[in-house]
Amino acid sequence: MAEKPPEDGFLRRDLPFFYRLYRPAEPTGECLFLLHGSGVDETTLVALGQQIAPHAVLVAVRGRIDQEGGFRWFARITPTRFEQESIRTEADAFAGFITAAAKRHGLDLSQTIFLGYSNGANLVSSVMLLHSGRIERAALLRPMPVLDEVPPADLSKARVLIIAGAADLTYAPFAPALVTLLESHGAAVDAHTIASGHEIGDRDAEIVRQWLAGPATAIAQAN
Repeated sequence: MAEKPPEDGFLRRDLPFFYRLYRPAEPTGECLFLLHGSGVDETTLVALGQQIAPHAVLVAVRGRIDQEGGFRWFARITPTRFEQESIRTEADAFAGFITAAAKRHGLDLSQTIFLGYSNGANLVSSVMLLHSGRIERAALLRPMPVLDEVPPADLSKARVLIIAGAADLTYAPFAPALVTLLESHGAAVDAHTIASGHEIGDRDAEIVRQWLAGPATAIAQAN
């Protein structure tokens, strides 16, 4: 078995977002961008990403908004209201980061999935709506819509998985609105509600794996 390069998992500061790159010993060409939730850092989704796709390159990215010793992706006003300029600024920056990271590390964006949790999932959906075509496959865990105004967006090539938690009383009620929003712009959305709160775990990993083995495979073959 080939050894991983010594820099695997080191914090990189060579692009506008800090990030860590994890290359598997036996890569298959797949790639997962991991976007964490509020108040933590880029390492928190690595184990889940490895559980979901053990042979994928992982790009674990850190949000740039400092929050009580952790990080988030854009500024908030209340738990369900967010600063719109902050969303757009960070979404624009992240859209550029995707292209730069892929070029720098030889990543195939046609085999890339964006896995976001909570605030990270909301940044992913915002990039999709503000930069059509930049993200075409996304797994969103405990998301909600956050843009007050959505520009025309062509998501006809996009495939999205949304997983809400039935006991997530703050955010689960918003999940159907996000499904409707993405579908109204042409995305194919697979939505699930599971017996969980806002926390994520093995059931989420299982659903994402099934989604990748089914719809994602079909997309790759169609392309």
